[in-house]
Amino acid sequence: MSDTSRRPRKTGKPYRRPKKDPVRVLAFEALRAVDERDAYANLVLPPLLRKAREKEGPEKFDGRDAALATELVYGTLRWQGTYDAVISACVDRPLREVDPPVLDVLSLGAHQLLGTRIPTHAAVSATVELARVVLGDGRAKFVNAVLRKVAQHDLDGWLERVAPPYEDDPEDHLAVVHSHPRWVVSALWDSLGGGRAGIEELLAADNERPEVTLVARPGRATADELLAEDAAVPGRWSPYAVRLTEGGEPGAIPAVREGRAGVQDEGSQLVALALAGAPLDGPDEKWLDACAGPGGKAALLAALAAERGATLLASERQTHRAGLVAKALHGNPGPYQVIAADGTRPPWRPGTFDRVLVDVPCTGLGALRRRPEARWRRRPEDLDGFAPLQRALLRTALESVRVGGVVGYATCSPLLAETRAVVADLLKQFPGAELIDARPHLPGVPALGDGPDIQLWPHLHGTDAMYLALFRRTS
Repeated sequence: MSDTSRRPRKTGKPYRRPKKDPVRVLAFEALRAVDERDAYANLVLPPLLRKAREKEGPEKFDGRDAALATELVYGTLRWQGTYDAVISACVDRPLREVDPPVLDVLSLGAHQLLGTRIPTHAAVSATVELARVVLGDGRAKFVNAVLRKVAQHDLDGWLERVAPPYEDDPEDHLAVVHSHPRWVVSALWDSLGGGRAGIEELLAADNERPEVTLVARPGRATADELLAEDAAVPGRWSPYAVRLTEGGEPGAIPAVREGRAGVQDEGSQLVALALAGAPLDGPDEKWLDACAGPGGKAALLAALAAERGATLLASERQTHRAGLVAKALHGNPGPYQVIAADGTRPPWRPGTFDRVLVDVPCTGLGALRRRPEARWRRRPEDLDGFAPLQRALLRTALESVRVGGVVGYATCSPLLAETRAVVADLLKQFPGAELIDARPHLPGVPALGDGPDIQLWPHLHGTDAMYLALFRRTS
């Protein structure tokens, strides 16, 4: 049998087996999962990294390997729109005619060339070698040719060539320069209320790597305990928040591993704190989280309720997500219950609860720092799909609270169609409710606008773009 590793090629040169780079192969596998299965990188990447750390031999990952793989995946996803524009200028066919796996490899190479400090020759050679491993020699030649064109300019040079001037088309200019779909740029701009500086700051913030933020669940852990960890600093606004400034593995922290603390964006914490802090007329004994999955807000609410002798009911429609809620609440110091139920057709009686939180399903465009792929996955028509459910859930929440009780309507989206438009419609349809000013219940948090509702922003508050409106039922 012949030795295929020495099989001659048409050039007469000896055949060389491609050298497998475990870091770049893993990054490619993660991007393919996001593309093929509509997976989210923050769910796909951790198990891939964990498996790589458990391997023995040259494919075993260390901390630097994990950091590079993470940067390659998230950086490529964040800047996909910009890199598509650059790659399109370097190929002789429409991008839709480039096979998706080939485009993923090209995007990985473009990110190394334009978005990292990896030397040009190393970025090109490593990506071409990856192409040989995952695509074959023929398509690796195409990758090599395209990346050599990409390498002719830096990112600023390419933006001058592929982004239309701001004066000619402001939205398309911002879409290319900041790697957001045009319709998302337009919708975010409307939510901000105009002005170039604000939208540029927001789009830039969407492309920054977010810090890992922890929550110390009251009665089970303290912020001081978490602050004893390396590179841990206090949160900006929540008394229960601690930020890990150098990343790290939250699961290695005892309080997180034991469920006494969790990973939770500070904006999410503030929503729960504002609902818990709003004044009530009458008893304060029964709380409801009507859309509780995956359980972060429910766990904080349950702990706050326990401090007051109140009980939380956490309801989640999807059974598997209800299981995640139960896991998050396990060990809560006070009584609670988790059920799988449809929030639009609830099993509880109207007027049962004193406080209700309804964090409705939405486009998730407020969390683009952590889920960059959502910007490419969502379409304008998705807003029409979510609208009836958001209104139905808010109506049920208002019906579920007693007269004098408080309802919090929250979304992880700043789009007006998912925030103020929903609130305005329900106020017309439900005359027995009034808006109350949410701003006093987030003491110390600046730039909360004119109220009475609250919109948090990544560029102003360092949080996800969470929205909150507080209602009091009056009749």
